[in-house]
Amino acid sequence: MKHKTVFFALLFAALAAVSAGVYLLRAPGGTEAVIYVNGEEYQRIDLSAVAVPYEFTIETEDGYNTIRVSHGAIEVIEADCDEQVCVNQGQITDGAVPIVCLPHRIVIQIEDEG
Repeated sequence: MKHKTVFFALLFAALAAVSAGVYLLRAPGGTEAVIYVNGEEYQRIDLSAVAVPYEFTIETEDGYNTIRVSHGAIEVIEADCDEQVCVNQGQITDGAVPIVCLPHRIVIQIEDEG
């Protein structure tokens, strides 16, 4: 009975180690924020490489958006549109939901680097 318990414990440990190895090999190398203005790519930012947070402003003929970039995250912190949906969304850290400012035609989307 004791030998079976040891066997299954070792088998479980081996399966866990293999699963962890497969996960680490398939894990993305980092994340990139892709900013689109008027449907065209404006800028790509490697969020995993950001050591010091910084801000910049995108100005279009429709208005402006101030964007804050930090390690692994991006957000719109100020905009001159009426609704402020993009500002109220807060920071994003994955590709689940992009930041969209419809009045200024700006989309910020996070993609995994392969």
